[in-house]
Amino acid sequence: MDKKWWTLIAVLSGTFMLLLDVTIVMVAQPEIQGSLRASFSDVQWVLDAYALTLAALLLTSGVLADRSGRKRLFAIGLSVFTLGSLLCGMAEDPQMLIASRSVQGVGGAIMFAVSIALLGHSFQGRERGVAFGAWGAVAGIATALGPVLGGLIVTDWSWRGIFLVNVPVGVIALAITIGRVDESKSAEASHLDWAGFCLLTAGLVAFVYGLIRAGEHGWTDAVAPGCVAGGAAVLTAFVFTEARIANPMFDISLLRNRIFCGASIAAFAMNGSLYAILLYLVLYLQDVQHYSALQAGLRIAIISGGQFVTATIAGRLSHRVPARWQVGPGLLLVGTGLLVMTGLTGTSSWTHLIAGFIVSGLGAGLVNPPLASTAISVVPPQRAGMASGINTTFRQVGLATGIAVLGSVFAPHAAAHTAAAFTAGLDDLMYITAGLALAGGLGAILLLRPVRLPESAPATPDEAVMNHVAQTAAPDSKSCARPDAAS
Repeated sequence: MDKKWWTLIAVLSGTFMLLLDVTIVMVAQPEIQGSLRASFSDVQWVLDAYALTLAALLLTSGVLADRSGRKRLFAIGLSVFTLGSLLCGMAEDPQMLIASRSVQGVGGAIMFAVSIALLGHSFQGRERGVAFGAWGAVAGIATALGPVLGGLIVTDWSWRGIFLVNVPVGVIALAITIGRVDESKSAEASHLDWAGFCLLTAGLVAFVYGLIRAGEHGWTDAVAPGCVAGGAAVLTAFVFTEARIANPMFDISLLRNRIFCGASIAAFAMNGSLYAILLYLVLYLQDVQHYSALQAGLRIAIISGGQFVTATIAGRLSHRVPARWQVGPGLLLVGTGLLVMTGLTGTSSWTHLIAGFIVSGLGAGLVNPPLASTAISVVPPQRAGMASGINTTFRQVGLATGIAVLGSVFAPHAAAHTAAAFTAGLDDLMYITAGLALAGGLGAILLLRPVRLPESAPATPDEAVMNHVAQTAAPDSKSCARPDAAS
């Protein structure tokens, strides 16, 4: 078999693992909490440690790969992710699991940043479309299968199994990468932005730590507001630093582009609303409704089913329907679905959530296919890779901060240990996330309006790859959603 197809197998294997682990862990949280005697803040960190390391390292990993070799960095990412998975499966206490999840996030960030460039180097012409289409399909399937597959493994095996299953897959993918994938580098790799990397990482960790600590100890605890304020100050310093250095990893000037800014806000709102509240929905289904991990996962899969339906439709209509009329209404549907879920009481059946699951899932399916392609399509070609990375970073930051903010609101209700208090807290979270989704939807409709594309030099092959991803990065999409289409 030609080396390019081995490259595709290696990339798809790595992509499937790293995206699966974003959602597969959700349904295992009650089992993890009981097995390791973890606190509620520990549960939040198990999810946030992964999301934060992905967000902090994604942009830097792409630059490292361009400079040092994409095959080399992808192999390193696979090794680190596989090792992190093994350590997660062997964890004996919450601290070891959280640290191991951070290791997973490091490997995942490297793999995610390098995978698209590897495919672009290996495939040309029509075959490139096939490769990116497969990549997009696997990305969608991994996210959708997470709750069900996680529930199946936890119920029939152990929560440790959701991590240990990655080990043989990672080892096989690593062997393929080392033996069958060609090396490639960028002729004009950027300089590493260590200042930006350090400030972004420190700011995000301090900010999220403060929010989680506030949920555990209350806002009267001096450390919590201090960390939140300190994290915000460091993130502000990050913005000023990136605006002044010669080779920033995050070109702040891109946010002056109305459509790019709108796509970034929508990415944050999408992950900070529906995907952030999934943890609390799973806890409700297992702790209040007393369903098994598999039963909870199958119920959460209703959201994935709705998402799959509209993602397929959105992909086929994207060449005729402007992005603003997919992303905007999609987020409005997500917000509406979350509002439909409100009104739970201690005696409610889980069926109260079904209509909201369907509506929010249908909305999410409209949002995801055009979102990344919209961010890429309105920037100069030489900024396409950075634009894609920034959009993904906003997604992960939205997830991490969303889980932390919701936790700080929910923790006092959870401490009461009654079904009535739990559902009252969950109701509050529904209103918060619905507000975020609705605001994001209105922002998308207002901001994702046609603009004249900036003139720039022709794209290099690597830059053209990132533009081509706009056509295929979402599952089941057939073409790019053009923001400059007629509205």
